[in-house]
Amino acid sequence: MSLIETLTKIARDAGHLTLAYFQHDSLQVESKADESPVTRADRETEIFIREQVAKLFPGDVVIGEEFGEGPGSAGARRWIVDPIDGTKSFIHGVPLYGVMIGVEENGRMIAGAVNIPALGEIVVAEKGKGCLWNNRPARVSTTTNLAQALVLTTDWNSHYKHGKGEAWDRIHPKAKIVRTWGDCYGHILVATGRADVMVDPIMNAWDCAALLPILEEAGGSFTDYSGAATVYGGCAISTNAALKTEILSLAGK
Repeated sequence: MSLIETLTKIARDAGHLTLAYFQHDSLQVESKADESPVTRADRETEIFIREQVAKLFPGDVVIGEEFGEGPGSAGARRWIVDPIDGTKSFIHGVPLYGVMIGVEENGRMIAGAVNIPALGEIVVAEKGKGCLWNNRPARVSTTTNLAQALVLTTDWNSHYKHGKGEAWDRIHPKAKIVRTWGDCYGHILVATGRADVMVDPIMNAWDCAALLPILEEAGGSFTDYSGAATVYGGCAISTNAALKTEILSLAGK
């Protein structure tokens, strides 16, 4: 199988695993050191992904939200995993959560997959090979005017909590519609042309790794607030191509 086919299969199978726990009354929720929630489903899903990568690509390294960086040689290809992005949605029975897998080679994100299993949506991309949404080409929107745009974020208050409140206050009043369809699903809505902008004031690498190749291969952009195309910027903005300059100007003032 090609890399994009392998990514699709692993992400899809991992998503099926999460559904065994989704909307289940016996799901037990714990708190991590940073007080964010974690469940048995998060851990088992990451273990499954690690096992699949180890079996298929034994020389590669896996970095995951729940278990950190696995063994491997320096310079090896890296799989960066968030087993359940949107755990808060997951534990409340809300279907806007996703399994995220990004592949990094020589310091560049070369492929990514996001599976939204409860909605039956999977988006996958590989550099130079396009972006697919449920096996059909995915493209960002063509909206050119922020006054006509749908702008998304995960948590309204997090902008102020993490020092990005002024930037958010410059962006959201200019949009036609603002919604909190958040976490990875918001970025996927941009990649598939159903929303125009997604703004996240705080992001870890595993939150971003799958998204950068997906947005770029869909014709959009995935950057930090300064405009750098990176998964290590600590924040993230997804946009279509037409709105990128305006949004980054507002974010970076």
